[in-house]
Amino acid sequence: MPVTRSRRTALSTGAAALTLALGVALAKPAYAGEQPSNTQGSNTEQSGGSDDTGIYAAARITYSGSVAKNGSTGNVTSSDVKWTPPPCWYAPYLGAEDFKKKMSKDIKSQMNAPGMGGHTGAALSELQRHYEDEYGWTDTPGYKDYNVDRDGEGMFWAAVENPNEPDLLKRNSCNDLPFWVDNGEAPPPQYEEAITPEILAALAYQHMQLPDTEVSLAPEETTKVNLPTWAWLDKAVFDEVQATAAINVPGFAIQATTTAKPVSLTLEPGTEDAETYPASGECAINTDGSIGEPYAKGKADRTPPCGITYLRSSGDGTYDLQATITWEIAWTGTGGAGGDLPEGTFGNDQAVTVQEIQSINR
Repeated sequence: MPVTRSRRTALSTGAAALTLALGVALAKPAYAGEQPSNTQGSNTEQSGGSDDTGIYAAARITYSGSVAKNGSTGNVTSSDVKWTPPPCWYAPYLGAEDFKKKMSKDIKSQMNAPGMGGHTGAALSELQRHYEDEYGWTDTPGYKDYNVDRDGEGMFWAAVENPNEPDLLKRNSCNDLPFWVDNGEAPPPQYEEAITPEILAALAYQHMQLPDTEVSLAPEETTKVNLPTWAWLDKAVFDEVQATAAINVPGFAIQATTTAKPVSLTLEPGTEDAETYPASGECAINTDGSIGEPYAKGKADRTPPCGITYLRSSGDGTYDLQATITWEIAWTGTGGAGGDLPEGTFGNDQAVTVQEIQSINR
């Protein structure tokens, strides 16, 4: 049965007392697979809990495709500084029998702990009553004996923290008590953070690993002052990248695939004493999927469609040429859902030596 916002707020003290006992915060992610590349993905699993009651399996999100290993954040940076992945969400937790077993044990343990009298003890009593008494408080129904008579017909859902969210307050912002959801039914609308394909798509974005791509240059590594340096990326060097996030438990299974498509290359020379081609430094993708144009004999007097001219020597050092690819991000998910996500970027630094052109006066 649903719990109103006022009811959930009133029970927050009891929930806080059980924060450690519930164990719904994410454990250290387990990893299975190899280091991903553009053609070889990995499988990463993140879960909520680690005991033998089924929490681990129930709250698991599986990542596959081109994703970072060990459940860590990928290397793509959103072009929208205001966009952030979800810091937490609600997901299937335990069936009625397992939930009763765990909650009863945890509540009893907390009640018997030293210093659990007063307001905290009273809050724990109300928390227990909420899951044992279908009449609950006068203003809000509770659950009759933890919904045990409906075991197998649904699951209790609980909060899960995003372990890659650095802000502790945001990570803990999903602080509602576990709630019941029937198999095949959507969570009550008041739980806006309940896991959806769109949330999974954002998580896949956060874990996506874009390929390390080194731009081809001519001349390579060492160029001359006032000599145009051509830059390009062949179509075969990079392609679309996909990452998938999925959750699959009895009565509930959804997934989302996030796809990154390269659309442009931006060159930053590493010094103000340089000119880029085009002037914006952004080289658009060609119709054949390549970027720029390879240098060939006979093009020395031409202006490269994508490149740089350095106007001053790098001396005894080098310039750090930064080549950043912009990726268009979209997603599709269960039930035909889908849409766009903010563009992503990922760049590499390349050391470029620029020499003065030597001449002899006769």
